[in-house]
Amino acid sequence: MRKNKYHAIYKEWTDKIKTGEIKAGEALPSENELAESYNTSRETIRKALNLLSQNGFIQKIKGKGSIVIDVQKMSFPISGLVSFKEISKNFTAEPITTVHDFGLIKPDPFIKQQLNASSKDEIWKVIRSRAIGGENIILDKDFFLKKFVPTLSKQICEGSIYEYLEKELQLNISFAKKEIVVEDCTEEDRGYLDLEGFSHIVVVKNYVYLDNASLFQYTESRHRLDKFRFVDFARRGV
Repeated sequence: MRKNKYHAIYKEWTDKIKTGEIKAGEALPSENELAESYNTSRETIRKALNLLSQNGFIQKIKGKGSIVIDVQKMSFPISGLVSFKEISKNFTAEPITTVHDFGLIKPDPFIKQQLNASSKDEIWKVIRSRAIGGENIILDKDFFLKKFVPTLSKQICEGSIYEYLEKELQLNISFAKKEIVVEDCTEEDRGYLDLEGFSHIVVVKNYVYLDNASLFQYTESRHRLDKFRFVDFARRGV
């Protein structure tokens, strides 16, 4: 009976979230309030809330309680190699790109390792935030080897870098290796993004290669947890 009860509570709240009766960003009632409302134990309520959390309907935030996550998330492909501009065509709200840092740098030990660069190499560094629906929810950190990208400008970075690389510089961008991790938010994340109390962030690391297998770009695309899902299509071999 108890299992049926917490599953029934879970189902009721998923329906409320899916239909928009409870909107993204709203807090659910407290465990005590829910236990009293359903005439059940806090343990049963806690199990229902854990199911909601595990299945991506709520995020438990210290000091705020159980916050509803936006289930109408924007999808980002895992396996594809597409630019933000190409993806943003599917967004209902027009995104705004802000370039916070742009210029040529000498690589530090971390960037040397990511790009297999030497101390003599020069690197284009581009830090951009992406605002969608009035909220800054993506921080893109791009690093390009200057020997492959001889010219770049802040104005280009405010638009589409890939469009410039392929159409103007005639670079043949071929493939990327990707790594997806969840990390603690950094001070940089807090400075540029509207994190809404989240302490972790989804980081997509891209190592991008030209058609001659030359590694020319390293990117960290840092996404607020509640706004994105990453999708792929997989087929089992026969």
